[in-house]
Amino acid sequence: MSPSRRDAAANSPAANSPAANSPAIPALSTTASLDLRTVSEAEFGDWLKAVNIGFLRPPVVSENDLVARLANSDLARTQGVFDSGRCVATFRSFAQELTVVGGAAIPTSAVTNVTVSPTHRRRGLLSRMMANDLAGAKERGEVAATLIAAEYPIYGRYGFGPATWAAEWEVDTARSGLDPRWSGPEDGGRIELADSEDVRKLGPELFERFRAAQPGTVSRSARWWDLETGAARRDDHPWTEPFWAVYRSAAGEVEGLAAYHADEKWTDAKQPLNTATVRELLGLTPAAERALWHFVCSVDWITKVRTGYRAPDDLLPLLLPDPRAARMVTHADFLWLRVLDVVRALEARTYATSGTLVLDVKDASGLSSGRYRLDADPSGAACTPTTERADLVLGVRELGTLYLGDESAVRLAALGLADEETAGAAARADALLRTPRRAWCPDMF
Repeated sequence: MSPSRRDAAANSPAANSPAANSPAIPALSTTASLDLRTVSEAEFGDWLKAVNIGFLRPPVVSENDLVARLANSDLARTQGVFDSGRCVATFRSFAQELTVVGGAAIPTSAVTNVTVSPTHRRRGLLSRMMANDLAGAKERGEVAATLIAAEYPIYGRYGFGPATWAAEWEVDTARSGLDPRWSGPEDGGRIELADSEDVRKLGPELFERFRAAQPGTVSRSARWWDLETGAARRDDHPWTEPFWAVYRSAAGEVEGLAAYHADEKWTDAKQPLNTATVRELLGLTPAAERALWHFVCSVDWITKVRTGYRAPDDLLPLLLPDPRAARMVTHADFLWLRVLDVVRALEARTYATSGTLVLDVKDASGLSSGRYRLDADPSGAACTPTTERADLVLGVRELGTLYLGDESAVRLAALGLADEETAGAAARADALLRTPRRAWCPDMF
């Protein structure tokens, strides 16, 4: 899993996923000397060192980080493989919520801290840890599993498919066409600077309103906000206070939030060439987004703005008088999703049109395989196991890719990744599943 600038434990306080509610993972002997088991408190420091080794970080763990990470990890969901007492592979999951199309939140298992030491690759260690964790998630009643993949080829074989994508732009502010003399929004709203203490108070409520409307968003814990505002610190990630900007509507309501850093770079002629890097920008309305982007792009001495990861159909480029001033520098898969309960997953989301579709889902693990009839309309959906003839045959990975509405079943069929048993079934699937705006996950974990 991709290393994150945020604490991998940030979304998983022990209170949210108590060990008492998690099935114990039986010890497995993979060879005579390799043991896969849940990690004890005494072994957690060695486990963290193995995580660092896997992510090519210095293999040391401070006492401060050890205590903090242990307090925010559910050891019943923390696996390690040990070779003669030394941890050589790691895997952890935690309880999370995922916003689906229509605004409902489904319980998911967030997979993180996945590593295998370079001395122990190609021995099936990840496969065993993944099988344990997915079986446990299914038993707990989690509808799906999620992760951020560091490498594309790995997780498809476990039934995960890329469900959201991310894009990043670099904006040349001088070329953007925005008025550098801009003094505030024209809609009666205003931009205010805030400090981290303010954001700890107003940020969570704003984010809850945001995630209720944005498919692909995952829940944030109190510890996430503490880490992102400096109330909690990690020794291996030195804290730098960002600039915070809040957008208030004409009625005084907080409807947007931005956080950014700025470097300090000057030419020999003493001309500023500073870049602002946006860590966070959330807007509940297009007006809030417009105002916050205009503000960041108009700060004195800032000549370039790096947007951070955004949805690929983000409004930003077209908010600029000259959209070519925003140069895309990143476009990549981001949140991967693995459906564990097809019925609950398909019934949780909404559908813009009416239709019936019989899906034959193939899952080598057996966790989600079966044939399902989906009857959907704008008022709701029913999904039931069936023996009817299938309209569309696809793998559980492809179901995850389609689930949040970001991919096309017609494209998957053209690629040979889905088979139409009924003519036009892929197009009917698109009519039901696709969404006008793309899913987006703002957070790594």
